[in-house]
Amino acid sequence: MIKSMTGFGNAGFEDEHLIIHVEVKSLNSKFLDLSIRSPRQFSEKEHEIRNLVQGVLDRGKVSVSIEFLSKSSKELPVSINQELFTTFYHKFKGLANSVGDDTKDIFKLALQAPNVINNVSSEEKDEVQEWNKVKEILMEALQKCDDFRVDEGNSLEEKLDENIAAISQGLASVAKEEGQRKEKIKNKIRNHFNDWLDENAFDANRFEQELIYYFEKLDITEELVRLDTHLKYFSKIMKEEKNQGKKLGFISQEIGREINTIGSKANDAGIQKYVILMKDELEKIKEQSMNVL
Repeated sequence: MIKSMTGFGNAGFEDEHLIIHVEVKSLNSKFLDLSIRSPRQFSEKEHEIRNLVQGVLDRGKVSVSIEFLSKSSKELPVSINQELFTTFYHKFKGLANSVGDDTKDIFKLALQAPNVINNVSSEEKDEVQEWNKVKEILMEALQKCDDFRVDEGNSLEEKLDENIAAISQGLASVAKEEGQRKEKIKNKIRNHFNDWLDENAFDANRFEQELIYYFEKLDITEELVRLDTHLKYFSKIMKEEKNQGKKLGFISQEIGREINTIGSKANDAGIQKYVILMKDELEKIKEQSMNVL
């Protein structure tokens, strides 16, 4: 089973306190190319978001958008210790009265006294719980994106199977043409040889060596065998669990090398016809393999 690197997933959540919406998009890329758009309050979570994305999607050009809205925006980002404030206020006021000083700044002094005003910690503001909820929705969106990739991968696999089958069919046709080609070459050499014998004396050993060299240059048996092996290996790799994209790209290069060699060595119009068809199918494979995870 293969996966596509093209995917999309979104997920949301809403209750009386929060509205959360997460959207994940992915395209093909050699590595994980991640862009994150999230509220400022989660800016320090980007490293954790990256790890979560990589754990599910592995690689690709991925964009993550997180929208977060707190409905309880009237809450203060600080806490006021009213009991301590009252204690300081009356204490300062009593001191001011004892020396006959003005008490108009007592309120300000009491408010600025130690531990009267404190920043609300993340736990007190429920930011930990909010982030955990955001993370839950993010994982849901990532999983939907991954499921999308699986569905796209199934379609890709069907197309690649068709392309490989078409090249295999072309290979079978070339193998069939190869028998006829060899017979044509033999007849051609035989006729030229007879004409040459009538006119010249020759060294039989030297002639045999030249003949062997000539046939080796034109023989495509090894290329046909290797091409068949590469096609079968390509199909085998597609059935592996994950990360086949790069391997399929490498195998595609080897398939192309054998097809090109067959075309150049065969030098036959009948075989060239199938070589062109196989090249066309291979180009489709290369283009589609770029989108395989």
